[in-house]
Amino acid sequence: MSVPAPGAMRLHLKKFRKYVAPALVATLLLWGASTVCRVDLGALLAGMPRGVALFGHMLPPRWEDFPALAGPALETVQIASVGTVLGAVLALLIALAAAGNLSPHRAVRELARGALTAERALPDLIIILFFVAIVGLGAFPGVMALAVCSVGMLGKLFADAFEEVDPKPLEAMAAVGATRAQIIRYAVLPQVFPSLIANTLYRFDVNIRMSIFLGVVGAGGIGFNLVMSMRLLRYQEAFAAILVILVLVVMCEQLSDALRRRVLGQEVLR
Repeated sequence: MSVPAPGAMRLHLKKFRKYVAPALVATLLLWGASTVCRVDLGALLAGMPRGVALFGHMLPPRWEDFPALAGPALETVQIASVGTVLGAVLALLIALAAAGNLSPHRAVRELARGALTAERALPDLIIILFFVAIVGLGAFPGVMALAVCSVGMLGKLFADAFEEVDPKPLEAMAAVGATRAQIIRYAVLPQVFPSLIANTLYRFDVNIRMSIFLGVVGAGGIGFNLVMSMRLLRYQEAFAAILVILVLVVMCEQLSDALRRRVLGQEVLR
């Protein structure tokens, strides 16, 4: 077995020297954060039997509750659907102002970009609680919260997609006297339509999960049934709600993937 020469080993180690300091800093930061957060694997292992016991209390699920959970599950899908559509429309309008190649003025672009950044900086829970405080409990504050939460992400993605379009069609239409609205309709949107649809469907997947969380703060949907069952120690009812949530998420993901393939496939054929 051949042994590398010392010079060759030193050259090999020099290649990795620049990674040593960042790795040490990252390790120290991770260790410090774990200490502050009181990460205790021993406590986790000690609590595992209690988790197993809790799962045992959930079995078997209350099968007779499944018909009653269909309504809240449908409400969850409706909240996510309406919130996603409203958020996508608002994001599209703001993205047109935030895109550098479409914005009428730099100040308008900076203002739109700033609004999108501010929305993304706000935690989703703050936005949800804000609308619950304004309009009370129910599905409506959930719809508004999901719409606003969708604007920040979709607006940035839409604006970036607008800025990456081929400028030649835009310049050609501007040269023949087309209006800004006509340029956007016939030169911009056809180029970015697949991206807009794909990003909106992805946000719908996110909103399905968020709409379940909305029930925790009283904004309707099947999440409300789940949290109430847990608070009342009705674990079999809670497990039935969990199973419905799993089926709901899987079905919505499959539907979203099918729509994405269909829309993008049609665009490719064109």
